[in-house]
Amino acid sequence: MTETSNSTVTPEQLAEVIAEFEQYRDRLYNETMETAKKAKLSKKVAMAQLQPQLDQIDGKLEQLRHQYATLNI
Repeated sequence: MTETSNSTVTPEQLAEVIAEFEQYRDRLYNETMETAKKAKLSKKVAMAQLQPQLDQIDGKLEQLRHQYATLNI
């Protein structure tokens, strides 16, 4: 299987990926906070564990949004 190049990705496909990634980020945050609450962990402790993952996702989302903007010029 070959990797798809950026030039073959449509703006619609990219928008769909961005939306799914945003939903994943929200779900990860919400589920982690709910689990932390059940485990009686403070929000601060839970966020200390979660923040590196959120930062990584946010970085990827920024790249995807930039790519999307470039395709829509």
